[in-house]
Amino acid sequence: MRRIIAAAGMAALMAVIVSAQSSGVARTPWGDPDLQGTWSSEAELSVPFQRDAQYGDRRFLTEAEFAQRQKTTASQVQSDLSEFEVFTADTRNAGAVGSATSPPPHWLERGKASRRTSLIVDPPDGRLPATAQQGRGRGRGAAGGGGTFGGLGAFGATPAFNGPQDLSLWERCITRGVPAAIFPTVYNANIRIVQGPGVVAITYEMIHDTRVIPIGSTAHVGSPIRGYEGDSRGHWEGDTLVVDTTNFSDKTDYRGSRETLHLIERLRRDRDGLQYEVTVDDPHTWVKPWTAALTLDAQPDDSLFEYACHEGNNSMRNILSAARAAERK
Repeated sequence: MRRIIAAAGMAALMAVIVSAQSSGVARTPWGDPDLQGTWSSEAELSVPFQRDAQYGDRRFLTEAEFAQRQKTTASQVQSDLSEFEVFTADTRNAGAVGSATSPPPHWLERGKASRRTSLIVDPPDGRLPATAQQGRGRGRGAAGGGGTFGGLGAFGATPAFNGPQDLSLWERCITRGVPAAIFPTVYNANIRIVQGPGVVAITYEMIHDTRVIPIGSTAHVGSPIRGYEGDSRGHWEGDTLVVDTTNFSDKTDYRGSRETLHLIERLRRDRDGLQYEVTVDDPHTWVKPWTAALTLDAQPDDSLFEYACHEGNNSMRNILSAARAAERK
């Protein structure tokens, strides 16, 4: 009986190997699609999160439009960047490079351009759906924790900055959050993926968060258990890793969403790189789900830069002391 079981197991393994060879998809020694490596979303930095109306339902630029984007990107790289406004694909923070609130120009990552017209791919017009009734007036920062990245709070109110809790989790060096950390910003646009039997781990260069994702049919943890990055469970659909994430904390603030956020992420490796899609669903924030996509490029150097978030960082103390000085004035 043992010999029969062993033979059956070997036959199954050989079937996986033959399938992988025929499809050209790299596999781990245990037979899963191999997503491992260091990947960068830097090229997508040139892409607006929401699509400009001039492109309609068109997902990609024409050859002429792409040539112009490449020219613009090259000129930005070559310039001294002193007057260029930092455009970030999935933050609402923009400041003139060289200003008191911006990073030094040599930190900026601005590589090859992307052909996408927007990172949002569904709805077809590349625009965020309308805000749900429950989310109106909530906005980033309206419930506290929006910080300086969140801009104005509810109804245009200026954030109070009464204490650290009024600054975002990102500014407090806790986490940039999921899925925000995979979207490119001015620097730290890399991720690293490692795999083991029954598990995938994703490390984000921004703040160096690591998500450990069980693969299989295990259920999510109970609803009382909440986390900044939620609770993730993965499974394979062909060569695509599908990650279902729920159980977010009420301190979660992804574009205004809170603990009712639900994500479905899809990661698939092909000859162009690592294809990533995330479907975002929070009925308390948007009237319907929406999907964004990225293509991440493989990096020959497997290392990630450190993220020394607190080193020499006086911003929180300065923000809070300035708020107190403004109150006294």
